Amino acid sequence: MSRRQKLLTRFLAKPKDFTYDELATLLKRYGYLKMKAGKTSGSQAAFIDENSKHIIRLHKPHPSTVLKRYQIDDIERELKRKGFLP
Repeated sequence: MSRRQKLLTRFLAKPKDFTYDELATLLKRYGYLKMKAGKTSGSQAAFIDENSKHIIRLHKPHPSTVLKRYQIDDIERELKRKGFLP
């Protein structure tokens, strides 16, 4: 199993310790790039699909880097809507 597939399997299992960095890696593999919002972006994060211009927005978790369950659910729903996940 490739690293990409392992990361996707981990994401879909919705572990309690899935991190923001893992999410960024997963989204990058689907063609999403982190948008640069400048110095004042604060805890906001946005990832854009260059082809379709679809944007996924979320709050960066802090002080921990672990995502909340609702964030994982929302991102999974968006990836399914865009046809990246079955």
